[in-house]
Amino acid sequence: MKNKLFLFMLVLVMSILGACGTAEKEESTNGEGSATEDKKVLVMGTSADYAPFEFVDTENSNEIIGFDIDLANAISEKIGFEVEVKDMDFNSLIPALQAEKVDFILAGMSPTPERDEVVDFSIPYNETVQMVVTKKDSGIEKVEDLAGKTVGVQISSIQEELANEVAKIVDMKVESRNLIPEVVQELMTKRFDAAIIEDIVAENYVQRNAELTYFPVEVDEADYKVAVLPEGSDLKAQFDQAIQELIDSGKIEELQQKWFVVEE
Repeated sequence: MKNKLFLFMLVLVMSILGACGTAEKEESTNGEGSATEDKKVLVMGTSADYAPFEFVDTENSNEIIGFDIDLANAISEKIGFEVEVKDMDFNSLIPALQAEKVDFILAGMSPTPERDEVVDFSIPYNETVQMVVTKKDSGIEKVEDLAGKTVGVQISSIQEELANEVAKIVDMKVESRNLIPEVVQELMTKRFDAAIIEDIVAENYVQRNAELTYFPVEVDEADYKVAVLPEGSDLKAQFDQAIQELIDSGKIEELQQKWFVVEE
């Protein structure tokens, strides 16, 4: 009887300890990541249709790669966390951040006043120029030539905002698509007469397609790429410091050389 009682008590104690361990593992992250034995895991939201910032090289693997992925890993080394990448449509990113489904965003995103009302931005890590991409036989050589034309952009992007501003001056139609490859496909099939895409992304498409060309859109203020964080998050100060250190050390320039130099 004593042996049976001892075994019963031992099993009971082990069950209680196991339940406590499970409860700790299932603790909510509240938008600030989850803990592992060694490092905190932060979920990064991105939209993997934006080479060379984030994309899938389907010829080699299903892994998401690109400048922003390498940057996230470099920041993680500075701050001490592991990165889990979650892919979604670009226009779903900020709602996912607000709903605490992701802890931060790196997706070639630029600050806007509307976004600034609901999220926080890191210091800039890259400056970009916006380009009008057209087919060489389109006859479109300057912004004024877009009058009466249909211009494609990615939905909820800085390019969509820019196109709508241009449309107030030049009488053109603006249409949006979820993904950049969809925008380019519509351009190639002449459903769009032109598209507005940022410089390094546009250059990747132009270099790989002899039918395409581009020219810059002149704007009053430069566009910058930033990390996007929950409003009031303690992560902002950590990201700012890490990004500044990566700029000062030349690491970001190294990543730009790796991802932004388009082979002829």
